[in-house]
Amino acid sequence: MNRNNISMSIALITLLSGCGSSSDTQTDIDSELSVHIKSNQLTGDPSSGKTVPSISDAKAQLGMKLFFTKGLGGDKDSACVSCHHPVLGGGDKLSLPIGVSAIEPDLLGRGRIHTSSAVNYENGWATVPRNAPSTFNVALWNRSLFWDGRVEKIEGGMSTPDSGFSKVDSNAGANLAVAQAQFPVTSAEEMRGFVFEQGNSTTQIRDHLASRLSDSTLVDYIPNSWQSEFTSIYGDNSLTFANIVDAIGAYENSQLFINTPWKAYVDGNQTAISTEAKNGAKLFFSSYEAGGVNCVECHSGDFFTDEKFHVMAIPQVGRGKGDGTVGDDDFGRSRVDSIGKYAFRTPTLLNVEVTGPWGHSGAYTTLDGIVSHMVDIDSAVAGYDVSLLDSNVKTTNVTANTARALAQLKTNRTNEISPHQNVSLSASQVSDLVAFLKTLTDPCTKDRTCLDKWIPDTSSSGPDSLQLNAVDSSGSLL
Repeated sequence: MNRNNISMSIALITLLSGCGSSSDTQTDIDSELSVHIKSNQLTGDPSSGKTVPSISDAKAQLGMKLFFTKGLGGDKDSACVSCHHPVLGGGDKLSLPIGVSAIEPDLLGRGRIHTSSAVNYENGWATVPRNAPSTFNVALWNRSLFWDGRVEKIEGGMSTPDSGFSKVDSNAGANLAVAQAQFPVTSAEEMRGFVFEQGNSTTQIRDHLASRLSDSTLVDYIPNSWQSEFTSIYGDNSLTFANIVDAIGAYENSQLFINTPWKAYVDGNQTAISTEAKNGAKLFFSSYEAGGVNCVECHSGDFFTDEKFHVMAIPQVGRGKGDGTVGDDDFGRSRVDSIGKYAFRTPTLLNVEVTGPWGHSGAYTTLDGIVSHMVDIDSAVAGYDVSLLDSNVKTTNVTANTARALAQLKTNRTNEISPHQNVSLSASQVSDLVAFLKTLTDPCTKDRTCLDKWIPDTSSSGPDSLQLNAVDSSGSLL
C-alpha cells in the first residue's frame, strides 16, 4: 500500500469512527429516554379513551358563533373570544386580561386597553386578576378548571361557585367545559360589565342573556336567527342558557391539538426532535438525584400535568383577588378549599410555547423566564423584573406578596409537602429544556390556515351583527 492509500485509509477510519461515536451518543440518549417513556407509561396520546367532538359538528359550529358574539357580553362589548382566541394560543397573549370596556372591543392581544375613566377601573389597570388559561385541549382535563379548581368533578357530579366547594351543582352541565362556560358572563370584569343586570343573581343574568338572544326587537339580531339555530339542534323552545353553554362547551372541547413532534418521537420516530430537545427531555424526566430537574413530578403523563395544586411562588402581579392586608394578593386554592394557600393548579405543558404569558398571574412573558423560575424559584423571585410587564399591570406590592408565597413554599418543603428543590442550571441547559417544551407544540396552533375552522368567516355576521372579528394593534385581522 502506498503512502497516499495509507493516508486515505486513515482518514476513512477516522471519519467512520467519528460517525460511530456520534451515532452511539444519539443511541445512548434515545435509550435513556426510552426508559423514561416506559417508566412513565407514556403513549404520546393524551386523548386516548376520550370522546372529543369535531369542530364540524353542528353543535360545535353553533358554539363557535356564540363564542364569538358580543351579544353574550352584558354591555355588548366583550365575548368569550375576547380572552380566548385560537390565533392567540387559546388565550389573549396578555399577562392579565382586559375584558369589558376596552377602548377597541375587537382589538385583541397587545394594545387592548381601557381608560382610567371607565367605570370601576383604577389608573387604567387590568382588572381581571388572573391570566386567561388556554382553551386548547380543554377536553382533556379530568379533575377541574380555573387556576384554583373552583369548577371541579366530585363524587356524584361537579361542584361550582354556585353550589360551593365539594357540593354537587345540579345545573353544572355535561362536562367541565360546559360548567366553566357559565361563569365569565357573570363576572363584571370579564363579560358582564358594571351596568348590565347590576346586583341581580347569576341565574337572572344568565336567563336575561338567553332571552336577549331571542328578542327580535333588538336591532343587533336578525329576527329568529338564533332561535332557528337552536331549534335545529335542540328542538323547540330551546334557546336557554343551559343550551348556550352546552354548545360553547362543544366548541371548546373540539379544540384538540396534540399532534406534536414529541408524540411522533414517542411513537418511534427518533428524528422527530433535536438533540437539544432530547437533552432537555432527559433533564425534564430525570430525578434530582440523577442530575435532572424532576419536572415530571408534577407535569406527569401524556397531558403533562398531575392536575393537582402546588405552591410555586409565581410573582403576584396584578390587582389580586382581594386577599392579604390591602387586598391585592391572591391566596389561590385556599379560596376554594381551606388548605392550599398560594397553591395553583398545575398547567398542562402541551402547546406551552404558544400559550403565554405564563403563571397564574401571567408574571412571565418569555418561556425562558418561566422555565428559569421553575428550576430555581428562590433565585428567580429575588431577581424578578417587573419592567418586562405591560404598564397596565399593577405591581405595587408584588415584592411583599410574592415573598409571602415563597415563605409558604419553603414551609411546604420543610414539611415535605412540596417535592420542589432548587437546581442550578447553565444557560445551555435551560435552552435545552425550552427546546424540549417546544416539541410539545402542535404545528396547527401556529398555522392560521389550520386554525381557520375554529374561526368564523368574517364576511358573514352570523345570527347577529355582534360577531367579534379580531384585529391586532396594527388593525390586521387575526
